[in-house]
Amino acid sequence: MRFSAKRTFWQRVQTLIIGVVVCQSAITFIPSAANAAKDGEQAQISYSELLTKVKENKVSKVDIDSTQLSADVEFKDGTKVKVDLFARDSNAELMKTLREGNVDVAVKSPQQPTILWQLASTFFVPIVLILLLFVVLRRVSNAPGGPTQTLNFGKSKARFSPEAKTGVIFDDVAGVDTAKEELQEVVTFLKQPERFTAVGARIPKGVLLVGPPGTGKTLLAKAIAGEAGVPFFSLSGSEFVEMFVGVGASRVRDLFHKAKENAPCIVFIDEIDAVGRQRGAGIGGGNDEREQTLNQLLTEMDGFQGNTGVIIIAATNRPDVLDSALLRPGRFDRQITVDYPSYKGRLEILKVHARNKRIDENVSIETIARRTPGFAGADLANVLNEAAILTARRMKEAITELEVADAIDRVTIGMTMKPLLDSVQKRLVAYHEVGHALLQTLLKDANPLDKVTIIPRSGGVGGFSKALPSEEMGLESRSAILAMITISLGGRAAEDVIFGDSEVTIGASSDFANVARLARLMVTQLGMSELGLVALEGQNNEVFLGRDWTPRSEYSEEIASKIDKQVRTIAKQCYDTAYKIIKENRDLCDRLVDTLLEVETMDGEEFRKIVAEYTEVPEKQMEALKF
Repeated sequence: MRFSAKRTFWQRVQTLIIGVVVCQSAITFIPSAANAAKDGEQAQISYSELLTKVKENKVSKVDIDSTQLSADVEFKDGTKVKVDLFARDSNAELMKTLREGNVDVAVKSPQQPTILWQLASTFFVPIVLILLLFVVLRRVSNAPGGPTQTLNFGKSKARFSPEAKTGVIFDDVAGVDTAKEELQEVVTFLKQPERFTAVGARIPKGVLLVGPPGTGKTLLAKAIAGEAGVPFFSLSGSEFVEMFVGVGASRVRDLFHKAKENAPCIVFIDEIDAVGRQRGAGIGGGNDEREQTLNQLLTEMDGFQGNTGVIIIAATNRPDVLDSALLRPGRFDRQITVDYPSYKGRLEILKVHARNKRIDENVSIETIARRTPGFAGADLANVLNEAAILTARRMKEAITELEVADAIDRVTIGMTMKPLLDSVQKRLVAYHEVGHALLQTLLKDANPLDKVTIIPRSGGVGGFSKALPSEEMGLESRSAILAMITISLGGRAAEDVIFGDSEVTIGASSDFANVARLARLMVTQLGMSELGLVALEGQNNEVFLGRDWTPRSEYSEEIASKIDKQVRTIAKQCYDTAYKIIKENRDLCDRLVDTLLEVETMDGEEFRKIVAEYTEVPEKQMEALKF
């Protein structure tokens, strides 16, 4: 795009130059062309014929051009003609003949251009060329890498919204009531600072919004500025640092300089972990430049110079990697968690995003909210948008339950692909997914089954079975985690029971990864194994992404061997449970597979009705929500 833009610019310059040349040519040659056109209207005779006419006494007057290259001849009968003469030294014979014939001879000067034409021809081209040169130089200086841009490397790239122009208020932010209550005080500080300073309270200098992506941290910052009616600066943490040394610190200084000029105001730094990471936890010169930028940010936020009236709001989903000096009181006085919304929060968010959607009256917003635990605000907005797109694609007038269900699957798993055509492969996938779904239905500690399908998805999934998420995510019991592991192994167990050990496929590879993750979590962090109530690993062990230079082992080789043994033991016990349930319900599996091959997708209620014909279904599963 940048190359195309440069080509377009230089094409315009070339066109302008050609236009200037054409205009100058027109100014120069129009007068002579007019004279030539005027001369072309007269009849013309030859030089020898003119001599003959003079000797015959038929010529009354001859007007010779001062250049002596042409002459206008007037005959005695009143007609006029034009004659081309020879060079100046070759017209002696003509002059002698004219004198002998008593012909009136006059010499005429060529027509001179007007003063206006003379001024235009003299000054037009230089002026246009000077203007063109000015435009070219200005364009080059403002281009990326140009002189002006080089001088502007140290300038802040923050986007500026003047007073009351963010377009967002607290009413536009739903599902984060706790965070809104905390931030409401910041708005009051900005509107009525004297109310707090009168009792000796200090206005907080910084607020750190912590939470997963898509939960509304940026929206909350805009809402604060919109409610308070103050200017709003926004930028990303990565915009501070460039490849040139010192640029980041210079941009920090420029940002706070602009902010102080517009105080009171809000400065919002998104993804502050890009510049605020723990110092000393990296390698190379780029890390030194980032540390210089961080040092300048620390100084500006709480150094010798105050920043009265400037409130810094930052957002991150990695608070664990931030430098401790950045988190202390006096810089970020408050840390506010913006977590995934509860059922009530999701309901409010869906109502906000459903305002401009045409939704069928049979669709329940409450039901959508119950079906989407763990969805952030951005996810919920995307679900309704995808449902609207599907509605338009299917030529419907309003969003129905089907579009909402398909949109949830599309957001969480991917787009629907073409169904499998090979009957053998299709049956194998059906048994694999029925193995998952059957265990999801028969295990009393499992979440209720929502849907099972053998239609492939764009995420590389040949089919899937999905459970309704629980509202109590993060508070799972040991039996619930074991149920998750058992369900993950249900697909391989079904393949083993139906086709035999030699015919199992690689379709369970992602299931095994999930099993290993959950089992290792139980052993090393949750204290749910024979190793006791100990946490052997931290939650964040990424090298270079956190605070450490190298990976650290917090246990001996002997303990590592015991961890691996415990993980294998948990996986083996869960697989034996899954194998036993599948084998005891072989006829039920065959019935479910035949039905699934016929309809390709079954919802949880339909699946549970068939299971109930063969065996008892746990009460938790029978009370599952019907969508």
